Amino acid sequence: MIYLDSAATSFYRPPQVAQAVAEAINTMGNAARGTGAPALSGARVIYETRELLARLFHAPGPEQVAFTANSTESLNMAIKGLTRPGDRVVTTVLEHNSVLRPLYEMEAAGASLVIIGCKGERRKGILDLEALRQAIVPGVKAVVCTHASNLTGNRVDIRQIGQWCRQAGAVFIVDASQTAGVFPIHMEEDCIDILCFTGHKGLLGPQGTGGICLGKDISLRPLLSGGSGILTFSKTHPAQMPTALEAGTLNGHGLAGLKAGVQYILEQGMERLRQREQQLARLFYEEVRRIPDVRLYGDFEDPDRAAIVSLNLGEEDSGAVSDYLSQEYGIYTRSGGHCAPLMHQALGTKRQGAVRFSFSHFNTEEDVEAAVGALREF
Repeated sequence: MIYLDSAATSFYRPPQVAQAVAEAINTMGNAARGTGAPALSGARVIYETRELLARLFHAPGPEQVAFTANSTESLNMAIKGLTRPGDRVVTTVLEHNSVLRPLYEMEAAGASLVIIGCKGERRKGILDLEALRQAIVPGVKAVVCTHASNLTGNRVDIRQIGQWCRQAGAVFIVDASQTAGVFPIHMEEDCIDILCFTGHKGLLGPQGTGGICLGKDISLRPLLSGGSGILTFSKTHPAQMPTALEAGTLNGHGLAGLKAGVQYILEQGMERLRQREQQLARLFYEEVRRIPDVRLYGDFEDPDRAAIVSLNLGEEDSGAVSDYLSQEYGIYTRSGGHCAPLMHQALGTKRQGAVRFSFSHFNTEEDVEAAVGALREF
């Protein structure tokens, strides 16, 4: 098997992750729901995970890191917890449905939505930053933007956007689904007010883990209320972070695995791991671009991009190509729309979709050569 779908979920993980989950299942109780050793063990692991993530993202503090099940929950929490009817929100065509669908719901409820498109050569999918700058004006409530497209791999200059947001008084919400654990993120220097991330991609944790980091001056209306382990006799859910955004029992076992994944990244060096992924993606790109009838999507003039290469072979349906690769060669990719409808419209691939190859530092040059050979044969 050759797994080239790491943009969807990490399949190759350091063994420490599975070990941490197994140990947690056998030792961990319910954090903040007791004073016995199992409950204290759970509380300790969860707090240590907050500390590691706050360090990784340069968040204001571990208490500003709240855990969710995934980026989708985090983004819904951010968008619906902040936006009200009449608010003006700016976003881009690069976004995943985890951003777009909550925004469409808020638009239907009376919010105003501005969506910024791309510029230049269509297949490159380059965000029009100047149009975005002009849209970020006083009165805009929030700007919601991905750090890197899950379809093209193009990375967005969040630091520049964050500065524009700070100048205009807009809340800056960043979707770091494709970049958390891969690219440096500095909440303070990037002027990020709300950072949303998932644990099962670049952070190498289990599925069902994710989180949201808030700036010190940001508060959100919680999506859920209920058990918190504290203030039992209050009629309202506790307002202090992180409890304010964490109703009910957390996925402590999964978070133990997430902690192990983040520790691995910090020990190995995020830059070194990212450069390995980029090296493999670049090798693949240089080979496949020579295959007749291959159409590539994304800006490959930028070397510091997510390790994603999306393409089509002539007019072949992207699903047929992915099925061929998996059935004949055991090469696993992602085809179709990638939950990025506006990006496909911008690229002109709404009908055909695209075949996405996404690389992990656990992949090898032999994996790349096998994938290139299979495409040539097809």
